[in-house]
Amino acid sequence: MFREKELIIANTIYTHPQAAVTQETTFSFSCRTETEIQAYEEAVHKSWSVYSTKLDLVKQQTREDAELQMVQHYVLIGWPNYAVKVPDKILLNYLPLDQTLWESSLKKQRDVYCQFLKELIIQPGITKADLGQSREDVTMEDHPLNPNPDSRWNTYFKDNEILLQIDKDVRRLYPDMAFFQRPTEYPCQLILDPQNDYETLRRRIEQTTLKAQTVNRNRSGVTNVSSPGKALNLYPSNEYEVLPNGSEAHWEVVERILFIYAKLNPGIAYVQGMNEIVGPIYYTFATDPNSQWKEHAEADTFFCFTNLMSENRDNFIKSLDDSQCGITYKMESVYSMLKDKDLELYLKLEEQNIKPQYFTFRWLTLLLSQEFLLPDVIRIWDTLFSDEGRFNFLILVCCAMLILIRENLLAGDFTVNMRFLQDYPISDVHTILTKAKELQDNS
Repeated sequence: MFREKELIIANTIYTHPQAAVTQETTFSFSCRTETEIQAYEEAVHKSWSVYSTKLDLVKQQTREDAELQMVQHYVLIGWPNYAVKVPDKILLNYLPLDQTLWESSLKKQRDVYCQFLKELIIQPGITKADLGQSREDVTMEDHPLNPNPDSRWNTYFKDNEILLQIDKDVRRLYPDMAFFQRPTEYPCQLILDPQNDYETLRRRIEQTTLKAQTVNRNRSGVTNVSSPGKALNLYPSNEYEVLPNGSEAHWEVVERILFIYAKLNPGIAYVQGMNEIVGPIYYTFATDPNSQWKEHAEADTFFCFTNLMSENRDNFIKSLDDSQCGITYKMESVYSMLKDKDLELYLKLEEQNIKPQYFTFRWLTLLLSQEFLLPDVIRIWDTLFSDEGRFNFLILVCCAMLILIRENLLAGDFTVNMRFLQDYPISDVHTILTKAKELQDNS
C-alpha cells in the first residue's frame, strides 16, 4: 500500500492537470496569501476524496514537507508536462515510489517486453532463408497435421483462434473515436523492420482467414465451403483502413498487447471485454505529451494492464463466478449496499425482478468503461486506482449511479428501467463520484 504522502502527490497531480507550465517558478508559503493556501487545501481535499478524514494531516504535512509544497505550487500555477501521466504508472504498481529507480526499472521492464515480442509473435516455421537455417519446426515427429496436443503446431493453431477473437474485438474498440484507427507515431520496428523475418499479427490474421475454410452442412446434407472471412464478415470495408507496410494503427498495438498477455497467461488467455480494459490505459500513455513516455506506450501499457488484471482477473474466470472473489458476489454486493442505503429503491427493483446481473455484470467487469465517454472513464479510473479499497469503491460508484436516478427508477416500469440501466442517462461523472464519496462517508 502506498505511503500517505505519495498518495497525496499522485492523486492531486492527475486530478488537477492544469495547463502545463513552460518555466519553473520558485514557490514558498511566504509568497502566497492565506486565501491561496486555503484554496490549495480545498483542492487537495477534493482530489484526495477517499481520505477526506485526514485533511488535517494533509495540512500539517504540506507545511512541513518540501515535496508537498511542490504539489501546492503546481495546483496553483499548473503542472509541467512530465508530471501529468506519471501517477497512473505509480498507482498501477509499474513505477517504484523512489524516482531514482525509475530509469533502471523502466529499462528492465521494456527489455523484458522486447523479449516477449521476439519469443511470442514469431510464427513457427519462420526462418531466415539467407542464413541457411533449416525448417527445424517441421519434422516427422511434429508437423502441421500432428494431432498431438503437445505439438507446437497444435498450439499455434489454437493461438490463431484466440488471435481471431482479439482481432475482431480490437478493431471495434471505441468506434466513436478515430484514435485507434489512426497510425501510431511509434510503430514497433522490431516487428515491422523489413530486414528481419518477424511476422506481424496483421499478416498472420490475413493468412489464417484466406487459407482456412469453413465447412457448413445444411439440413439437406449439402456441404458448402467458404472463406471464414467472407462468411463471418470479419472485416467490413468501412470498419478500418489498411495502412501501408511500415505503419500500424493503434488498434494493432492493442492487439499485440492482448495476444502476448494471452500467451503468458494460458489459464485465462483472452476473454472478450479485456479489450475494453486495456484501451483506456493505452490511450492515456499513447497520448502522453512527453514523447519519451509516448514512445514506450506499448510496453508500459502491457505491464500496467497485467498488474490491473492481477487484481481484476477473477471477474473473467467463469469457474470463480460463485466464489467470494467472483463476479456474482460483487454484483450481489451492489444490491446489498443499495438495500442499506436506499431500501425503497431496492424493493422497487426487487418487485420488478430486475436482477443485478442484468446490468452490473458489465459495470463491474469492464470497470464502467462502456458506460461513459473515454475521458470520463479515465477520470473514474483515476479515483478507483487511488482508492485504498480500489474495487470496493467501485461498488460504491455503482450504488451511487442507481441512487442518482432513483426518481426515474421509482416511476418507471420494467422496460423503462432496464433502458435506464443499460444506457445510463447521467454523463457528469463528478456528480457520481461525489455521491459515491458521500455514501462512503456515511458508512
